[in-house]
Amino acid sequence: MHSEYVLGVHSSIVFDVPHHERNLLLSLQTDELSKITMPISFNEPLSFLQRISEYMEHTYLINRACSLSDSIERMQAVAAFAVSAVASQWDRTGKPFNPLLGETFELIREDQGFRLVSEQVSHHPPVSAFHAESLSGDFVFHGSIYPKLKFWGKSVEAEPRGTITLELLKHNEVYTWSNPYCCVHNIILGKLWIEQYGTVEIVNHSTREKCVLNFKPCGMFGKELHKVEGYIQDKSKKKLCVIYGKWTECMWSVDPQAYETYKKSDKKGDKTKKNEELQKAENDEADDMPEVQETVSVIPGSTLLWRIESRPAHSATMYNFTNFAVALNELEPGMEAVLAPTDSRFRPDIRAMENGNIDEASKEKERLEEKQRAARKERAKQEEEWTTRWFQMGTNLFTGSKEWIYSGGYFNRNYQNLPDIY
Repeated sequence: MHSEYVLGVHSSIVFDVPHHERNLLLSLQTDELSKITMPISFNEPLSFLQRISEYMEHTYLINRACSLSDSIERMQAVAAFAVSAVASQWDRTGKPFNPLLGETFELIREDQGFRLVSEQVSHHPPVSAFHAESLSGDFVFHGSIYPKLKFWGKSVEAEPRGTITLELLKHNEVYTWSNPYCCVHNIILGKLWIEQYGTVEIVNHSTREKCVLNFKPCGMFGKELHKVEGYIQDKSKKKLCVIYGKWTECMWSVDPQAYETYKKSDKKGDKTKKNEELQKAENDEADDMPEVQETVSVIPGSTLLWRIESRPAHSATMYNFTNFAVALNELEPGMEAVLAPTDSRFRPDIRAMENGNIDEASKEKERLEEKQRAARKERAKQEEEWTTRWFQMGTNLFTGSKEWIYSGGYFNRNYQNLPDIY
């Protein structure tokens, strides 16, 4: 039996491990794991750079934040956006292609009012940098992704590395946060399932207001699976509202008092189910994904912040893509003359896979990786350093941390002297 795994916007490693090789895998260190090359059939036909652009699927939430005059309401919209940015990972167990060094991806969505550019700025360790901006000058959204992997035997966990920054220019506000931890269960045996957990703190650096979101681990009986709960506090740490829901479904906001009252009455009526649930808890072969029994129970007086959109009718046969993801690799008429030659849409291995030609995709992937290795050797021989084109290492002015900052100029369409990576 075989399994695979992907960590969505956090990682791009996959495992395909026959059961009899389990002990070998258990003995490997994380560094060695990251070097395993897996069959292309476990990929999805998108580059990791394209996967990152899925952060922008619910850009309307940023636009909503820009339009609001109250800073707490803006924080609610930003919190909903932060949760929605990881929602596309639900059931996405296909592995995106590792970007080649120097690979880029651009996305312009006039209907949603933004444009984005991303670049693979480092190969070892793999780092992907992105920069998105409002077409009307309302916001800038940027960051770089470089996760730290931990192997736990039956699962792999990605610790998020890198700060995400959202600037609401009209309000002169800056928000920063990091994504939750992401864990993929049953990488050796059983049905793959994804869990996200950990505390996400969204800080408004201008007002010092903060939103603390707790992505809950599923717990022994799976009652907490996908749940997110948190609150928004002012600079004196007074809780102003509670936010709750599921990252796979929807997020709501409610008054803290109403929340506490509801929780107390909920606890009283919840002291029944116990021992029957224990029998499934211990399973040496696989961490069974708990059944999702109910959707979010809405507390009276709550305000809906965000609801996930339904996926295309045939999503299950299309790598569980969302409507947004389905369009990411499209090459519309006229685009070829405009895009940078390093754009992910030109990758022959991804294109072959999208067209259903798995053998050709596999050969092309091998060829591109070999070409990348040869270029690296040549640079070493010439004692040349790799130079990034659109992003430079700098300092995040709001957190003080080092990160890759967009240096501008991509959309001027001057694509001279770009590396020949395909």
